[in-house]
Amino acid sequence: MSTDPSPSESEVEPSAEPPEQGAAEESAPLPKRRVWVVFAVAALLWAIDLLTKNLVVANLEGKEPKPILGGLIYLQVIRNPGAAFSMATGMTWVLALVATGVVIAIVWISRRLRSVGWAIGLGLVLAGALGNLTDRFFREPGPLRGHVVDFISAFAPNGQGFAIFNIADSAICVGGALIVLLSLLGKDYDGTTTRGKKKESE
Repeated sequence: MSTDPSPSESEVEPSAEPPEQGAAEESAPLPKRRVWVVFAVAALLWAIDLLTKNLVVANLEGKEPKPILGGLIYLQVIRNPGAAFSMATGMTWVLALVATGVVIAIVWISRRLRSVGWAIGLGLVLAGALGNLTDRFFREPGPLRGHVVDFISAFAPNGQGFAIFNIADSAICVGGALIVLLSLLGKDYDGTTTRGKKKESE
């Protein structure tokens, strides 16, 4: 018969709780998909862009620039065959194809979106691309060659203070800036934070 004392309960090794906690954190559910945010933002801004373009064409085309906000903004209709802010004039069909590619790419990546910020940013870019692409297809002089309606001239008429633009151009710029900011902050489109991951690996 063995005379060794049986180990007391206090001498029993405690269960390894930290690994279980780490495993629980790793298996935490991901944020919900944000596809609906992309298309909700895109639909709203696309509608605003189309509405404002149709209104200014119907009421201001062929007329003198109309100052609003004390001359901070001038409204006037300019038919732009180029890109945003009148760049790349003369490459209308190329720009139409590029915009089509942008739309397809955003629709494809939207299936994996879990970040609200990224969803809003991509929704704004999608709205801008669709707004100007609509002009490329349905305005004169014809499909893939249509001129975009620009009507906002900041600080001075005729684009003398700043390039003439529209709501779609603004949406593209704001959406692009938001995406760049989120990337700099380490916020990924899938809802994860790369900056935190880097610190943990170090």
